[in-house]
Amino acid sequence: MTNVPSPTVAPADGRLGVLIVGLGAVSTTLIAGVELAKRGIAEPIGSLTQMGTIRLGKRTDGRSPLIREFAPLAKLEDIVFGAWDPFPDDAYVAAQRAGVLESGRHLEAISEALREVRPMAAAFDNEYVKRIDADNTLHTIDKRSMLNAIREDINRFREDKQVDRLVMLWAASTEIFLEPGPTHASIEAFEAAIDANDHTIAPSMLYAYAALQEGVPFCNGAPNLTVDIPVLRTYATLHNVPISGKDFKTGQTLIKTVLGPMLKARMLGLKGWYSTNILGNRDGEVLDDPDNFKTKEESKLGVLEHILDAEKFPALYGDVYHKVRINYYPPRGDNKEGWDNIDLFGWLGYPMQLKVDFLCRDSILAAPLALDLVLFSDLAARAGMGGIQEWLSFYYKAPMVAPGLYPEHDLFIQLTKLKNTLRWIMGEAPITHLGIEYYLEDEGE
Repeated sequence: MTNVPSPTVAPADGRLGVLIVGLGAVSTTLIAGVELAKRGIAEPIGSLTQMGTIRLGKRTDGRSPLIREFAPLAKLEDIVFGAWDPFPDDAYVAAQRAGVLESGRHLEAISEALREVRPMAAAFDNEYVKRIDADNTLHTIDKRSMLNAIREDINRFREDKQVDRLVMLWAASTEIFLEPGPTHASIEAFEAAIDANDHTIAPSMLYAYAALQEGVPFCNGAPNLTVDIPVLRTYATLHNVPISGKDFKTGQTLIKTVLGPMLKARMLGLKGWYSTNILGNRDGEVLDDPDNFKTKEESKLGVLEHILDAEKFPALYGDVYHKVRINYYPPRGDNKEGWDNIDLFGWLGYPMQLKVDFLCRDSILAAPLALDLVLFSDLAARAGMGGIQEWLSFYYKAPMVAPGLYPEHDLFIQLTKLKNTLRWIMGEAPITHLGIEYYLEDEGE
């Protein structure tokens, strides 16, 4: 990587439009948080772009600027939000309904800004999300008409809001499980499938395709098969548009990408990992449908398999029972509880247990990830870095990688990759953490 010249990064001049598919709990929490941070009312806690630092050079150099002061990221003051949603509620009403943020503490002060975000009619097909029945839709399930309407919305938003750049974020409900097939293999097959209203072309794919056609980076916060199909990967690369992974890594899977590498680093064995969740928001309701849960299950199960690598370590991880459950429980709302029971074994095979009970807030964890992905995707676009952005794996349960590569799921390796990419973009040397130079210098003295 260090032999590849650093890119020339265009300045973050003008306004950055953020188009969000879905105006539910995550989206309204993101929008409200940004608007509050703009006004100095609240801190953007959890956002690496806003609060994180990056070390430059040697530890003894004392150079650790804030990431937002090191890299030319768009400023929060320049962000303008737009959205699509099958429900007609504006962002203020939607935030009240979501119940994530306290009205008096966080919503009333920015109510005017939230009310300005009124959702465009959604390209929605109940076949892919059966538990939602709403009428702020295009009232057609003709896929070509939906695609054209999305492109028109993008360009209308760009013109009406006078934005200079755009990023699209999928924060809508999880669609039913689909697998890559012949209709996703080439642009000709994909286009023909759209015209034929083929079942394998989900609405999320139409949003992603519309974004790429308009040169807009696309981030997928759900586990749907979307921009990760071969045809859209190829399209994004050929047209130099940034894309990244899918499914925000927020709660239980975040814990797995920390504890899984710990077990492997210490060569501790694993017999079983049982995970269950209770969640009462719209996401939980949608995932109560088995077809939609299958999509989420595939995303959550894959993390441990890649981290532990049973093929390389069969004695430690060759017979692991891994179970994931998500239960819809309305009283809990957005305050998800993830409970893990981990059966491990150590020296001479003696068994041990580890239990984790993470009482988290789903949207509170997801909103800063969404903000970071928007800002880093915009940076990548201005740096001319199209196609898969593996350096953004840090934010996803299912990172995207080049064909033939395995995804890296270790959270701290992902963070190192992200920061080294920022260093490379800005012409700084990567940090390997070897550190031998400190001791060689002592010997020379």
